[in-house]
Amino acid sequence: MNASGTNALLDPSEPKTLVEGAYHQLRNNIINGIHRPGERLRVEHLKDQYDVGAGTLREALLLLISDALVVAQGQRGFRVAPMSLSDFEDITRSRLLIECTALEMSIENGRDDWEASVVTAFYHLSKAERSLGTPASPDAGGEWEQRNRMFHTALISACPSRWILHFQGILYKQSERYRRLSISHHPIARDVHTEHRILYESTIARDVARAKSALSEHILRTLDGIKTLPADFFEVSSAAPATAP
Repeated sequence: MNASGTNALLDPSEPKTLVEGAYHQLRNNIINGIHRPGERLRVEHLKDQYDVGAGTLREALLLLISDALVVAQGQRGFRVAPMSLSDFEDITRSRLLIECTALEMSIENGRDDWEASVVTAFYHLSKAERSLGTPASPDAGGEWEQRNRMFHTALISACPSRWILHFQGILYKQSERYRRLSISHHPIARDVHTEHRILYESTIARDVARAKSALSEHILRTLDGIKTLPADFFEVSSAAPATAP
């Protein structure tokens, strides 16, 4: 099982069903801030936007509830989950505990095939970073996002606990949502490639203490960047669009 958790089966490049396709599109649009925090997700409107039936869209929204990206409001439908600094601090603390544990278990249990997957993932990520220049910039593009996710997935792919991987997948999606929204408004200056290289080298060396330290610093730098955002950032970001009731 990979780091994307329960919905790992919904991650192939070509969705196998309409539900998977709608799920992927909605998830990406929420993570990238196209659907804003707190925005009402009206099935009757979105089914035309995503070119699927109402039943298909509701199933996709239910999957997004399990990712904690969407919240249900009883009989009032669905909304994009809200965002706040305190929420991201909680996400970060939880991710540190879970992902560092997953990395440690992966290093301890990983064999040659795991090591090869880490080497391959880092190679492709480095190639994407060289071609794009600064991957933390808003124009980083989908290739870097995919390579970054694959690298983090490879690092912990030898972790034998499906529950740890499940919760790490949820937290990764949540963290990605905050990171993507922040860099679109207030880019964070950082040398992401060096962070990845240190994490990669310490993992391949099977230096658990150094690898966990590198991963912790990598995750915490995103939180440090979020803390520099204007005080009203989340209030502005969460403002409902004019078309939403």
